[in-house]
Amino acid sequence: MAMLTQAHRELFRREPDECFSSLVGLARHCQAQKEASLERWHSPQEVRIAPNGVDRLLVDAGNDGELSLSSWSFGQLCRYAGVGRDTVNRLTASTAAQVFAETLPSDSRPMQLLTTDNQIRSIHGTAYTRLFNADLLSVVREFAVDFEAPPVGLNGSTGLYAGEQDMFCFLIDPTGWTEIEGQAFAPGFFLWNSEV
Repeated sequence: MAMLTQAHRELFRREPDECFSSLVGLARHCQAQKEASLERWHSPQEVRIAPNGVDRLLVDAGNDGELSLSSWSFGQLCRYAGVGRDTVNRLTASTAAQVFAETLPSDSRPMQLLTTDNQIRSIHGTAYTRLFNADLLSVVREFAVDFEAPPVGLNGSTGLYAGEQDMFCFLIDPTGWTEIEGQAFAPGFFLWNSEV
């Protein structure tokens, strides 16, 4: 039952820049994000974390150059190295770089870096399989042709969201409205995916 209220929670959790008014707009955004993204593979020995000023870190990815970290990918880097994000955040950049130098895995299995421009969106190992939001929405647009975003909510949002970490898409069947205890409901479904 908890998952049935997820669309309602998402409606009030999302920032305005994560909200989309139409499925077409959300799909365009996700397709542009996919096209701008590049998967890069590096062995842990090729990746060096370097200070950039007093409180910033850069990832020196060898031939791919210096890459910045998003908040999400920084957390993934910390998990990959087995160090606490909160602890690393309290250190100077040079000390944090040394922590990563000593804790990043040194085996031969490559790291997957998903980048957009010169920023790392996500960091994963070899076992991760990515499903791009754009690919998922393509299937929805092909097979759920009679479904649409619900009416605009009190805060101006619909049910279509994409942020740094995930994509959430809530669609209803506009021909199936029914009344339950004086409230109108429509059958629907939601998709929740993270390509990072």
